Parts: sequence; structure tokens; C-alpha cells
Amino acid sequence: MPFTFDRPRRLSPRAIGIASAVITVLIWTSFILIARASADPARGGPLTPLDIAFCRIFGAALILLPWGAYLVHQDRARGLPSASWMGVSPLSRRITVLAGFFGGLLYAMLAYSGFAYAPALHASVLLPGSLPLWTTLLAAWLLREHITPVRALGLALILLGDLLVGGLSLLRAFEGGQVWLGDLLFMSGALCWATYSVLVRHHRLDAVRATIAITSFAALTYLPMYSALALTGVVQSHLFTAPLQDLLFQALFQGWGSVVISGITFTQMIRYFGPVRSTMITALVPGLSAIGAVLFLGEPLHWNVVAGLVLVTAGILFGVRAATRNAANPAVLQRASA
Repeated sequence: MPFTFDRPRRLSPRAIGIASAVITVLIWTSFILIARASADPARGGPLTPLDIAFCRIFGAALILLPWGAYLVHQDRARGLPSASWMGVSPLSRRITVLAGFFGGLLYAMLAYSGFAYAPALHASVLLPGSLPLWTTLLAAWLLREHITPVRALGLALILLGDLLVGGLSLLRAFEGGQVWLGDLLFMSGALCWATYSVLVRHHRLDAVRATIAITSFAALTYLPMYSALALTGVVQSHLFTAPLQDLLFQALFQGWGSVVISGITFTQMIRYFGPVRSTMITALVPGLSAIGAVLFLGEPLHWNVVAGLVLVTAGILFGVRAATRNAANPAVLQRASA
């Protein structure tokens, strides 16, 4: 009797959507915890924050640059009008440079540098928490999007939460602390990523192509420049003395995980759940990363961080509620399509 093999069943869209959501939240949460554990000087990590940024860009480039070159080749073979940058970015030079500067280069440098000064608890509130604030303000300014009263209330809650965390750190600067500097870097990093997000929305960029573009810009600018500065001793670096396993781990997690995998799973999550429900799911990241910072990193949970976390999460949910109302309002849809 001949053996018959059943074809493996394909996962349903629901299963793919749920799996993508779980992976995205886990990677985003782990990013905050691992970045703090790696960049905190008190923990004696072998790499500096800019070294970790190098590993992130290098790891992502190993996958995305060949992918970008393939997409450029395919576009040209099909006779499609393709404006590429350096033959590895499937987007035009202007968009690649602009989006890559904010989303690929500056964000990584600012975010990882912030972890050298401020705890992961602060990053939980200020990095993903302030992103909706900056994105909404930039969209209102550059894209002329209307801010509804409900969304304005959400932004006010986020701002108040940020002030409770970052504002108190700034006041303690007079006592000689440097946590405020990390908080400022986190807020600046969130502003850079919000700028990239608005550029993606404004130019209606494909998520995969945009991710390839910002990685290609960062790889072809930051990697050679930072290598030269590290070799000549202009910047303090441990790239050429750190253990190989530490370099590989950062390249795999920060590059393949935080950039490539989470970029794909986030896109899949939006395809299934939609942007509004996806935002509700990612609102879990500040709370989960804060709990992880207490459990795994031993960070003290002060009252202002708890209050800031609650306010920021509530603000995000208010923003989601406003977006839901707009999506269900025919008048809003008519104005948007006009």
C-alpha cells in the first residue's frame, strides 16, 4: 500500500495575525529590556551604545541590502519606472536619504544612547509612549490632519505622563544626575521615528521597501564612517575588542529581530487587525516592558513612573478611540477622500 503524505495545512489569516501580534509585542518589549541591559555602563557591557547601533544596522543590512538589490533588479526587468538609490534602495534618492536619516540612522543613535543614562522604566514611558504624541502633532502640521477633541484629550494625557517621568528627572539634574539626558534622548528618538512614520504616510510608501530604504541609507553612511572613527580612536568603541558572541547576539536581535522580523510581523498585524486595533495591541508594550524592567533588571518602580505609565497608556487608548470614531463617521470619510 503506497504511503500518502498530506500537505501541511496553511495557517489561517487569523492565526497569522495573532502570531504576528504576539511576536511584535515580544520583540518591542525585549528591545527595551535588552538595550538597557546592554548599554548601561553600570552593568559592564562590552559594547557602547553606538556599537550596538552599528550591530543593529549591520545585522539588518545583511538581509535587507540584497533584498533591496533584488527588488531594484526586478523593477528594471519589468520595465517599471524605478528610481533607486545606489542600486540597493527600491526608493528614490530623496526619499531614501530623508527617511533613512530619521528612521534608520538618527533613531538608532539617539535611542541606544538614551539607555546609557536612563533606566528601562523611563524608556517604557517615553520611547513608545510619546510616539503617538509626536506623530499626531507632526501629521497635523505637515499633513494638515484634524485633531479631534477626544484625540486632544489623549495627547494631553500622554504629555502629562511624559512630564511626570521626564520632568522630574530634569528637576533632579540640579542634584547632579544624568537620567534627564537619557529621557531627552528617548523623546528625541521618538520624534525621529514619528517623522519617519509621517513621511511613510505622506508618500504612501510600502512597508517593506521603506524598511529596506532606511537600512540601506544607514548601512552605506554609518557603517563605513563609524568604522573609520573607531579605528582611528576618534570615538570610544569596543567593536574590534568585544567578544564575537556579543557582536553576533546584538546583530541578530537588534538587526534581524528589531528591524527585519518585527517590521514584517507589524505589517502582517496591521493587515489583519487594522491600524486602530493594532495600536491597541502595541499599547501593551509600555506596561509589559515596565514589568520586565522591575522583574529582570531590578529597577525600582517609583510613583511618578507608575503614574506616567498609566497616563500614557490611557492617552494612547483615547487616541485609538478617536480614530475608531473617525473611521466609522461617514462625514469624516467624505472629507478625507475629498
